[in-house]
Amino acid sequence: MTLFELIATVLVLAAVLGFLNAKFLKLPTTIGIMLLSLVISLLLVIVGLFAPSIEQFAENIVSQIDFKDVLLDVMLCYLLFAGALHVDLSDLAQQKWVIAIMATVGVVLSTAIIGTVTWFLLPLFGFNTPFIYCLLFGALISPTDPVAVLGILKKAGVGKSLETKITGESLFNDGVGVVVFLALLGIATGEHEFSAAYIGELFAVEVLGGIVFGIFLGYTGYLLLKQIDNYQVEVLITLALVTGGYTLASHFHLSGPLAMVVSGLMIGNHGRLLAMSDTTRQHLDLFWEMIDEILNAMLFALIGLELLIVANQFSFQTFLIGIIIIVVVLLSRALAVSVPILILRPFRNFSEGAIKMLTWGGLRGGISVALALALPVEGERGLFLKLTYMVVIFSISVQGLTVGRLYRRINRQSK
Repeated sequence: MTLFELIATVLVLAAVLGFLNAKFLKLPTTIGIMLLSLVISLLLVIVGLFAPSIEQFAENIVSQIDFKDVLLDVMLCYLLFAGALHVDLSDLAQQKWVIAIMATVGVVLSTAIIGTVTWFLLPLFGFNTPFIYCLLFGALISPTDPVAVLGILKKAGVGKSLETKITGESLFNDGVGVVVFLALLGIATGEHEFSAAYIGELFAVEVLGGIVFGIFLGYTGYLLLKQIDNYQVEVLITLALVTGGYTLASHFHLSGPLAMVVSGLMIGNHGRLLAMSDTTRQHLDLFWEMIDEILNAMLFALIGLELLIVANQFSFQTFLIGIIIIVVVLLSRALAVSVPILILRPFRNFSEGAIKMLTWGGLRGGISVALALALPVEGERGLFLKLTYMVVIFSISVQGLTVGRLYRRINRQSK
């Protein structure tokens, strides 16, 4: 199939699943599409027991889609910019220390906990995996996914302060998590030796460089938008800013995700307030909202379809490890959010049940799957991909569907 035919297939499937969800299931769009996509994958696997050619045909189509490249190199920049565009900078500034500590210390702590527990766990099931690859798994599964979080929190009715913490953290820890993953991957493959200098340089270039480049992009966009009052051209400028900016960030080995978040925050706040007319504001919001909805629908349809690739490789042993890993990931998340809150509690108040909400609301999504696909084959990529898939499916379907209910229960108990 050509690239256009693949895009057309996924887009049509996402539209059909979106219609079925809106008509019958009435779940949050991302969750509904993913669950329906999972059902289709499971049906194809069952049909494949009696008619292998049908399942093989579907597998061939899905295998032609490079999920890692599609998400990390194409979709992610637009999704992060669209998400950051609607985050209030003043709300974010009030939560800056909580978000900063959770997006850095929290990610590193979670990576260490999950990696260490996994290293001790896998030999019990006959897998002797080097510690560095277990740490890589910890790095790819630790960051919460802004793509998963943003769409679901809108429907959950979560309070503004808590929503800002969860959303802000997910936007920033994504970029930090990718840098941690790349640092460990370089060590695992032997490209770099483990040293404080190497890790410090990588963080300085990727993280700080990405943030500075994002400020440059956002300010450049703001200056251009301020010069004109033509909503068609202004929307085009933001689209070019994201596409060209992400490409340049990747070329200069800067963190593209962080650059998109920072530029989106600047355009969504200073740009919206000082450089746009009401007409431009309205059209810009509608445009990026549609981009966000369309790409989310396609992404979650793809996550469901990826089951076709890993379904035949599942065993009872893998499933059991996956159940344990889900618990480990939740516990490590609880510890990772507890540390910043305990550090900052003497200096500020936190809402009742903040740790529970931040733990349960920290969803994993497509970014973890994409990073798992980037693992070296010799590093138990097949096993870690299946474990990642189980965590992501549980996170989006179970946590995503119940996070609003948990918030309402905590509110009732605190009154």
